[in-house]
Amino acid sequence: MTDIPNAKPDLGEVVLAARNVAKSYGQIHALKGVNFDIHRGQVTTLFGENGAGKSTLMKILSGVIQPTAGQIILDGAAVAFDNSTDARNRGISIIHQELSLAPNLSVRDNIFMGREIMGPGGVDFAEEERQTRKLMEGLEEDIDPLTPVEELRLGQQQIVEIARALSVDSRILIMDEPTSALSATEVEVLFKVIRDLKSKGVSIVYISHHLEEALQITDHAVVLRDGTMTAYAPRAEIDLEWFVRNMVGENYDLGSPPGGYGFGNVALSLRDVTVPDPKGADFNVVDRFSLDVRAGEVVCIYGLMGAGRTELLETVAGRLRASTGEVVLEGLEISHLTIAERIARGLALVPEDRQRDGLVQTMTVGQNLSLASIAAFTKGLFTQKKAEQALIEDSIRKVTVKTSGGGAAIGSLSGGNQQKVVIGKMLATNPRVIMLDEPSRGIDIGAKAEVFKLLAERAKQGLAVIYSTSEVGECLSIAHRIIVMHKGRISAEFDSTVSKEKIMAASGESVAA
Repeated sequence: MTDIPNAKPDLGEVVLAARNVAKSYGQIHALKGVNFDIHRGQVTTLFGENGAGKSTLMKILSGVIQPTAGQIILDGAAVAFDNSTDARNRGISIIHQELSLAPNLSVRDNIFMGREIMGPGGVDFAEEERQTRKLMEGLEEDIDPLTPVEELRLGQQQIVEIARALSVDSRILIMDEPTSALSATEVEVLFKVIRDLKSKGVSIVYISHHLEEALQITDHAVVLRDGTMTAYAPRAEIDLEWFVRNMVGENYDLGSPPGGYGFGNVALSLRDVTVPDPKGADFNVVDRFSLDVRAGEVVCIYGLMGAGRTELLETVAGRLRASTGEVVLEGLEISHLTIAERIARGLALVPEDRQRDGLVQTMTVGQNLSLASIAAFTKGLFTQKKAEQALIEDSIRKVTVKTSGGGAAIGSLSGGNQQKVVIGKMLATNPRVIMLDEPSRGIDIGAKAEVFKLLAERAKQGLAVIYSTSEVGECLSIAHRIIVMHKGRISAEFDSTVSKEKIMAASGESVAA
């Protein structure tokens, strides 16, 4: 095992490399003289906490941003990419963690946007559609090329992002958390694609927070921590102890169910809630779902992709409409209320897709944090700036957002810190019930532990917490109860002593998966 990346064995030809690359944003040093090699036909997994500099390094290597100092070496020669198109023309593509699709355009148009296939009469839409169908078949995804992206679920949008990168026929492919929204089946298909690309000599950089997942495909791994590269190891030498020690420096866990207090009255009651498919298909995504959650209780809703978890939470929050059933908040039936009215009554939702539904990219960190509470600081046409600033500073401190201040651009934060902003925004509304849909999507092990600790602390103060997840390990953390969903219904209910195998079996998932 090697604790610094200087003593690597010979892994073959280096096709792309960073040499002493640094990147600064004002007083924040995202990268501090990083050396990083990408080898022909190899999969390099890059680990690191949110804010460690992983995405920054990959954006530099793919031409999205420019380094403050250092060199990029391509095929043995120093290069400077003007932009991502320049890098793509040289065979380097990146699949971003945060989707960069145009929701109003079709799948086909997203894949070929900016590099349309031209024919004698203009754009050859028929050929673009044919190639899109071929890409979808290769990814084993039944998506019509003419479907608007906004009509696809998040996992399918991730597949489109992957297909767009594959369509370029790159020789160096960077994948930044490509599986964060994929089902287990979709992950397996992606891994088959990666193995096929590797056999053809394509070099792949794979950024992940999931050790078990990454070990299925990686040849070697490196760790970034606080903007510097701190560890390297070949696949045979990587285990959980190596992973945790080099990423966070100590043994993190996600905690245990908070105790030492009694639950209060029922805070949220769902009675026979049924939700039809939002896309118009003739079936119910949630089918006669009933559940009571008490003040101070933490309930985890577990299920595979498509189980109905997201649709259930969005219905409770008012984003979708139930065809039957009742949603009762602290004794008040709220099914007729708007989203804003439900928030005012004490119901909050942290959505699965933070970029689309949780953040306003043109706003600052502070503006995003105070957005859901803005009515409390507004009198007539004027905002009470001091009160708003006090809330912003308090939220940054309580949810431990790593930022230069409330005036920083939201896009300057790592994915994990952006997620903390979304959680902080909803906690600032002083909810009685908070629901979180896949709260750890794209969050590293350290940030994940902080989020779960925060939720446990708020539960002790009487907050009813409901979170959904497709990661069975997250069920066995702070939840007092685990509700397993399968095809829109509750298939099982467990307490915190249940085994991982029983949870997976109840969800319809193979334990071997």
